[in-house]
Order: sequence, then structure tokens, then C-alpha cells
Amino acid sequence: MQTLIFGSYVLIWPVLTLGVLALICRAVLRDMRVARAEKRDLV
Repeated sequence: MQTLIFGSYVLIWPVLTLGVLALICRAVLRDMRVARAEKRDLV
């Protein structure tokens, strides 16, 4: 049982990291589309 709990704890971090990365990428892509529509630079 302890192995299952420890394994789940270790494996949850890549999932959380992937979720945060996806959120950041989605926000950047949205900002890029808005900047392109307004004909201005992203930065």
C-alpha cells in the first residue's frame, strides 16, 4: 500500500507540470493572436 501511495505521489508531479505548461502555452498563443489582430508586436 505504501508503494502505491509513494508511486502516485511521484507520478502526480509530471501531470501537474504538464498542466501548468499547457496553461502558459495557451495564454501565450492567445496573446499572440490578439497582438496579430491589432497589428502590434507581442513584446
